[in-house]
Amino acid sequence: MTDTPDPKALKAEIRAGRLAARDAIASADRLEASLAMADNAGDRIALSPGEIVAGFLPIRSEADIRPLMHRLRERGARLCTPVVIDRETIVFRELVAGAHLIKTGFGTVGPGPEAAVLDPDLMLVPLSAFDAAGNRIGYGAGHYDRAIARLRAKGRAPRLIGIAFDCQEVASVPAEPHDVPLEAILTETGLRQVSGGR
Repeated sequence: MTDTPDPKALKAEIRAGRLAARDAIASADRLEASLAMADNAGDRIALSPGEIVAGFLPIRSEADIRPLMHRLRERGARLCTPVVIDRETIVFRELVAGAHLIKTGFGTVGPGPEAAVLDPDLMLVPLSAFDAAGNRIGYGAGHYDRAIARLRAKGRAPRLIGIAFDCQEVASVPAEPHDVPLEAILTETGLRQVSGGR
């Protein structure tokens, strides 16, 4: 009988490899890919006026989805971004035009405590790796998993779209019971529904 691989160890190995691949993308290419994401999805993401969309402001080598968020705002979305409250918790503060941004933990910036805390209807989720079934590997802290669980406990079911570059796709992500599959993935080559999505 063979030992079953530890999902956490497998995820850590996959995370390291895919983040290294993302880091290797030249800055100019990353910018072009980020703009392509806005072109590919800015008008394709289903959105009703007034819906609350959680985006994020880029850190490290993440895609810069600010052009996409701007387009969604033009279509009537209320925007918010994650703010790290403590080691366990993120909340989503409203991001309005001209908002003063402060350091919000883990290298991120976002709106200050005066901003309204919102419950998103749609979440644009950063990740380190994904597969065709919509399984994702985050950065290891579990912030999004816990935030999604809290929203579901309140009767909310936010739609989840993963944001990544094509180089972050892997054949299979070792999914665990608490993992919530994505509805779609947005990369520089397009917005695609995934087989595990709703």
